[in-house]
Amino acid sequence: MTPEQVLKLAALLSQKIQDRRAEIALNVSYYKGTEGRMKYASDEFREYFARRFAGFSDNWCKPVAEAPIERINHLGIRLADMSTADEGSARRWERNDGNRGLSEALLMMTVAKRSFGLVSPSPVGARYTFEHPDSAAVIYDAITRERRAGLALWQDEKTEFASLYLPNSVLSLRREKHAASAGDLYVPPDADGWQFDDSRGLIEVRNPLGVVPLVEFRNQSLLDDDPISDIAGVRSTQDTINLVWAYLINGLDVASLPGRVVKGVDVPKEVILNELGETIGTRPIEIDQLVKDRVMFLPEGADIAEWAAANLDPFSKVIEQAVQHIAAQTRTPGHYLLTGSNVPATGYEIAEAGLTSKSLERISYASPEVREMHRLGAIADGDNAAAEQIAVGKMLWKKPQYRSESQLMDGLGKMRTAGFPFQWIAEEYGLDPTEVDRVMEMIKREQEESYLTPIPTPAPNGVADVLADPSLVI
Repeated sequence: MTPEQVLKLAALLSQKIQDRRAEIALNVSYYKGTEGRMKYASDEFREYFARRFAGFSDNWCKPVAEAPIERINHLGIRLADMSTADEGSARRWERNDGNRGLSEALLMMTVAKRSFGLVSPSPVGARYTFEHPDSAAVIYDAITRERRAGLALWQDEKTEFASLYLPNSVLSLRREKHAASAGDLYVPPDADGWQFDDSRGLIEVRNPLGVVPLVEFRNQSLLDDDPISDIAGVRSTQDTINLVWAYLINGLDVASLPGRVVKGVDVPKEVILNELGETIGTRPIEIDQLVKDRVMFLPEGADIAEWAAANLDPFSKVIEQAVQHIAAQTRTPGHYLLTGSNVPATGYEIAEAGLTSKSLERISYASPEVREMHRLGAIADGDNAAAEQIAVGKMLWKKPQYRSESQLMDGLGKMRTAGFPFQWIAEEYGLDPTEVDRVMEMIKREQEESYLTPIPTPAPNGVADVLADPSLVI
């Protein structure tokens, strides 16, 4: 590629990032609860109560986004003709604290539609990092869907830096921020803004991986280039809930302070003073202030027709109904959102079936990208043979379904009775591959060392049958 083509490609990728930032920021703000606070149906209502209820927000986006991710746990990858997880991949993953990084990346994927993982060679071995979607982008081949190029951004107070990842090279770029009329610094989204950067050493270095090392985690999509955020449909319902909360809290506030009526008296007036402090006239007290003070003045001859308190129950019922809609639309169990939380033990699995399926879906979206990170990690460590096997290896994930300990042990016991090997039972129990290997080693030691032989389990007929066992005769 010519220098002009490189800068043009960087401009294209950076423009993609810029175009996405507004929606990413909105979704992240809703997840954090800094957006979607109290909504008001009118300017008058806002004027009266915005300051009083400042900071209050009922945030349903957070549990909806977190519910499937907390059930996704990556256990490793099993290569062909192997019965346990690949140790090399496990060491690289553990060295880079991959589980935490992946959890954060998948959470960001569900909230902001996408996130990114980056594999880089280093002197101590492959390095895995996870990138925020407001600072990374990838473009693909329209036919093969292979990654053509990737861009990762970061900035300081005056300059924006970028690493442009190509299949055979990595280039360092920079562009200066400019002062706007208000004094703020911004970055011009045009090709002329980018320049090659030699401040970090070489402008261009060879990419030893042979492919773009920036991997994109994409949430659910409709066979297009626009993934869907898990909380996109929750935002408007959450705004509605917060509007109802504003009315409800306002009604509670009014109900807590009795209204007062002064009959036979005109609305009092306040004096108007000039610059010298002299009275130059009068004017009625502002009606808004009287409303806030819960005081009403009725002139002579006027009477009260009705002074009944409002019924506040419909407000809470509307909120509960809206939360149930969120639960149904997002496949989040009602007991996660405190609606219908009294779930019997026999119906627990059915109540969580939707969330379990949703978690399995998210696992299917993440598996190809995690596999690719493992593959690139092997290449970065110089193990091309393992990389070829990883490309067709079996991704291992912990089951997202929650079951009680008694149900789980009962099921596994029946599996063991049916003839399933103990190693498979240990994996089904939920142990990670390292723990499975440790348990199998313990069993081997017990079988080899007589003093570690476990005491036989009592027979159904009690202690007498155990004592009658010839193997126990001393």
